[in-house]
Amino acid sequence: MNKARVGIVGGTGYTGAELMRLLAAHPRVELVCITSRKLAGQRVTDSFPSLRGHVDLVFEAPDAGQLSRCDVVFFATPHGTAMQEAPALLDAGIKVVDLSADFRLRDADVFAQWYGMTHTATGWLERAAYGLPETHREDIRAAALTANPGCYPTAVQLGLAPLLKAGVVDLESLVADVKSGVTGAGREAKTGSLFCENNDSFRAYGAAGHRHGPEVNQELSWLAGAEVDCVFTPHLLPIQRGILATLHLRVRAAGDIQAMYEAHYADEPFVDVLPAGQSPETRNVRGTNRCQIGIVPIAGERVVVLSVIDNLVKGASGQAVQNMNLMMGFEEGTALMQPGLWP
Repeated sequence: MNKARVGIVGGTGYTGAELMRLLAAHPRVELVCITSRKLAGQRVTDSFPSLRGHVDLVFEAPDAGQLSRCDVVFFATPHGTAMQEAPALLDAGIKVVDLSADFRLRDADVFAQWYGMTHTATGWLERAAYGLPETHREDIRAAALTANPGCYPTAVQLGLAPLLKAGVVDLESLVADVKSGVTGAGREAKTGSLFCENNDSFRAYGAAGHRHGPEVNQELSWLAGAEVDCVFTPHLLPIQRGILATLHLRVRAAGDIQAMYEAHYADEPFVDVLPAGQSPETRNVRGTNRCQIGIVPIAGERVVVLSVIDNLVKGASGQAVQNMNLMMGFEEGTALMQPGLWP
């Protein structure tokens, strides 16, 4: 059986390391290239001893020639890198999964407003598939370029999709109160990510506007078939991994919402609708590509939906592998069916 040759651009962050962990166990791929400007020439396992015996590669300097031997390339890079480097790979027939925000937003002006840079590959914005398989699966199967969603937007969309698709939501009522573990801020050394800044504390940030807000509203509007302006507020939890989205809304004559969610996600391998009365917890999806959802009907038309994911797996690298599986014609769940780490 021929294996797909895979490269990772930007292998030293949390998402790059998580990609290596998942792909090392993938029976249909061979990791052939991991790039890093800072660590070029060093063994991967010198930085990530947890991968000893699984990844026997040396970090390489980013080079189009090295990446040209790949069938698929993941960009686990800061915003702005993929739009510069991916087009040449795409023109060479190499498939690309981008974990940054470079191709998530359809409007280049909106991208420039929120990410502070001019988009240099606007021709690919409409051609890229938005990489949430539960809502865009067929687009992803046919795509050369897939834009992996943000972690917050993943949790919010999966929590709201059944009701928005059914057209029973009061679209002016949507509130997304979302909390993330500190790994969501990346591995770069900065004061706001330090242990002493986060331990034994809990805070909101970006309340006046967060760059994931336009992505949330773009995709919720697509699901609803009408413009949505969701109130989106992120918070930072003093944990390493996990996202909990508490979603508040009003519904109109929705009927049995629990049954609606169970039917909507019945055939989705990575969405688990919990039995009525149960609430999801971040620890139960730790290390997995799963989203767990709990439904809490309130008096009258009010509903609270609880949605949890691991921000590094379903919120980033696991979803990227799921997208690669679809793009390459592999079984969608390959290398992603592990149960959660508990406790």
